[in-house]
Amino acid sequence: MQKKKILIFIDWFLPGYKAGGPVRSMANMVEYLKEEYDFYIITRHTDYTETIPYTTVKSNCWENYSEGVNVFYTDVQHRNKATFKSLLDEVKPDVVYINGIYSWKFSILPLFVARKAKPDKVIVATRGMLAQSAIHVKGGKKKLFLKLAQLAGLYKKVVFHATNGKEEQDIYTGIGKGAQVTIADNLPKKNLPEQKTIEKRRGELKLVSLARIAPEKNTLFALKCLAELEPFEGSISFDLYGQIYNKDYWQQCQAIIRQLPTNISVNYKGTVDAEEVGATIQGCHALYMPTRGENFGHVILESLSAGRPVLISDQTPWRGLEKEKCGFDLDLNNNTDYKSALIFLMEMEQEEFDKWCEGAGKRAEGFVNDDSLLEQYRQLFY
Repeated sequence: MQKKKILIFIDWFLPGYKAGGPVRSMANMVEYLKEEYDFYIITRHTDYTETIPYTTVKSNCWENYSEGVNVFYTDVQHRNKATFKSLLDEVKPDVVYINGIYSWKFSILPLFVARKAKPDKVIVATRGMLAQSAIHVKGGKKKLFLKLAQLAGLYKKVVFHATNGKEEQDIYTGIGKGAQVTIADNLPKKNLPEQKTIEKRRGELKLVSLARIAPEKNTLFALKCLAELEPFEGSISFDLYGQIYNKDYWQQCQAIIRQLPTNISVNYKGTVDAEEVGATIQGCHALYMPTRGENFGHVILESLSAGRPVLISDQTPWRGLEKEKCGFDLDLNNNTDYKSALIFLMEMEQEEFDKWCEGAGKRAEGFVNDDSLLEQYRQLFY
């Protein structure tokens, strides 16, 4: 039986990693499903915020990325209607899958081209872009676009891919009650990393964040909670990894960092390669990322998979963490709870900390071994 062809448009793909979650979501999806479907991916030939092309792939031609996965890395001149139409005519996909909402080159233009190609199905993955926390960033332009899209019937006959019930409701709010939505949760990395212990002494806490330094990731809030801790005996270190997305915001963060007492240190360490994320997290005691909203949160799953508890907000799908001794999901309107959790983690001793690490691993294992996940994607591509 001939495999279905799925043509994907996405701003950034491997070997890029700086765009974070969407790249990981797509990489995991094709890795799991490439034996059942043939994937053709159209993307940029540069990483997020970069201008220098990848050196390990060729541009403007199909690259055989792996068995069942071909990637077309475009330069600026080839990100246009004519190129996209030519590639659709060549591949003749059964399904066109579009990542994102607002990107002109990889979300909106492909939608127009796909309409004329008339595949069996056009899918749009919103990737959390319709959440209220995301719409508030440059909200005026986004709200205007969504209004015009509704009036123009831009998403007529499109199937939206949501990863959970909250995202489904965000789609109905942003696009309209008549939107057609299919839920398929994000797929994890295939193999859980080997669990490694780390020394944990009372009065010592090593925290890490792997996310853009940006308002939506709430780095400033995380730092303020540290700055507002009552004087304590012991030490806390906080390693920040990620793109500095907003220089003014980073300056506000630095102002807080300069005010911290000597027993709290914050270190900005640049970006980390996607393959090193697990090992980086395992070098610390906990992930600290009180994000304003995630439709999934790959780095949260990476931390749990690495056997490290997480201190996050309640604006992600990862809930009920404290009951399972694998972390905290807390209300952003109550920074007292964050400060209490930080002190609780700092005062934890080895035996108790090991139990929380075990709890983190079990939570990740339960998600990774969920057999229903692949069936959700088969229904999405049906």
